[in-house]
Amino acid sequence: MQILPVLVIAFISISAVVAISIGLRSSGEKKKKTASKSTVKDRETILKEANRRLAANPKDPVALRALADLYYSESEYKKAMRTYQLLLDQAGMSPDMDEEQINLRYGLSAMHCEAWGEAYKGLMIARGKNPEGFEVNANLGKLEFMRKNYDKTVGFLQKVLRVQSDHPDSLKFLGQSLYRLKRYSEAVPYLRQAVAVRPEDKESLYALARCQYEIPQFDMAQKIFRHLRSDPKWGPNASLYSGTIYSKKREWEEAATDFQIGLRHENVGGELQLELKYRLAEAFNQTQRIDRALALLNEIYEVSPGYKDVSTQIKRYRELNSNKNLQTYLLAPTNEFIALCRKMTQAVFPKARIKVNDMNLQKTEYVDLLTEIKTAKWEDIVLFRFMRTEGQVGELFVRDLYAHSKELHAGRGFCFTAGTFTTEAVRFVEARLIDLVDKPALMKVLKSIDAGALSGPIS
Repeated sequence: MQILPVLVIAFISISAVVAISIGLRSSGEKKKKTASKSTVKDRETILKEANRRLAANPKDPVALRALADLYYSESEYKKAMRTYQLLLDQAGMSPDMDEEQINLRYGLSAMHCEAWGEAYKGLMIARGKNPEGFEVNANLGKLEFMRKNYDKTVGFLQKVLRVQSDHPDSLKFLGQSLYRLKRYSEAVPYLRQAVAVRPEDKESLYALARCQYEIPQFDMAQKIFRHLRSDPKWGPNASLYSGTIYSKKREWEEAATDFQIGLRHENVGGELQLELKYRLAEAFNQTQRIDRALALLNEIYEVSPGYKDVSTQIKRYRELNSNKNLQTYLLAPTNEFIALCRKMTQAVFPKARIKVNDMNLQKTEYVDLLTEIKTAKWEDIVLFRFMRTEGQVGELFVRDLYAHSKELHAGRGFCFTAGTFTTEAVRFVEARLIDLVDKPALMKVLKSIDAGALSGPIS
C-alpha cells in the first residue's frame, strides 16, 4: 500500500517534465516562425515604404539606399549595382549621403557581376574618401590581381595585412602576386600562411612549391609537388617539377615515374605534354631504355618537328641504340664504364702488356687510369682520361690532364670524349705529348672492341 503514493508522485513528475519539454519546443518553434515572419515582414515593409516614396519622388535617396542595401544583403548584385548607380548619379545633392559606403558597395557589386571597369572606378573613389580603409584596400588588391597588375596588388594588400595579418584572401593574393613577379623569397612566408589558413587551397600550395623550387629549396618543394601529383588541375605541372628535381639529382628511375604520372592525367596537353615526354625520354635514355626514349621523341616529332632539339636527339638515340659500347661509355653504371675504359686502353695499344697502376674517378664526369705500358720495343707510363660528355671539352680540362700527368711522371697522355675539343684545347697540345680523341676517333676505338678478341692481357 505504501508503494502506490510513490508511483503516483513519479507519474506526476514525469508528466510535468514532458509538458515542460513540449511547451519549450512549441515556444522555440513559435519564435522561429515569428523571426521568419518578422524577416519577411521587414522585407515587405522596406519594399512597400521604398515604393511609396519613389512613387512620390523617383530619385528619393532614402528609398534608393534602402532598396540597394536590401538587394546587396540578398546577393542580388545586378539589381544592387543598378540601384547604387542611381544614388551615385545624385552624389553631392544630399549632405546625408554616405558616398564612401555607396561607392564601396557599388564597386563590390560590380566585382560580383565581373564588370571590372566599373568595380575599379567605384573602389578607387571609395579609397579616395578613406585611403586606409581595410575593406576597400583588400578588394582593390584582389581586383588588381585579377587584372594582372601585380605590383599594385602588392601595395594594396601590404596595407591590409598591417591591419589584419591573417586575412586569408590578402595572404593568398599577395603571395601569388610576388610569385608572379618572380620575387620568390618574399612570396614564401605569405604563401605558407595562406596554406596554413586554407589547406584546401591547391593553387597557393603549388605556387609555394614553385617559389621553393626557384630559391632553391628542392627538398621542401618536392614534398609539395609529390603531394600534388594526383591533383587533376595541378598534377601534370607538379609531376614535371618533381621529376625535374629527381633528374637534377640523377635519380632517373624516380624521375621517369613522376613524368609518367604527369602524362597519365586526362587534362595534360599542348606544350606541357611535349615537355613531359621530352624529359621522360631523357630519363629512359639515362636508364638505357633507348627504344622507349626513341619512341617518345618520334611522338614529339610527329606533333612538333621543331620542338627544342628533338631532331638532333632522335639522331643521337638512334646512334646509341645501334652501338652498345657507346651506350656503356655514356650511360652505364660506373663499374661497367670503367671496365670498358680498361678495354679501350688495350685497343689503343693492341700488342702491349698493360697494367693499371692507379685509378681516379671524378663523380660521373670522367675517370683517369694511370697505366704501365710494355711492348717488345719500349715501355712507358701513360695516363688515360675518359670523359663522359657529348659537349665541348675546353683548354682548362686539357691543362689539368697535362699537369696531372707531370705529377705522376707519365710520359704520355690520352684524353677521350664523346664530344669535341675547342680550338684552344687543340692548340694547347700541339707541342705536348697529349693525344686528343674526339667522337669520330672514339667511335673507331669502340667499334674495334670485342670482349672476346682483345690481343694482349690487361692487369
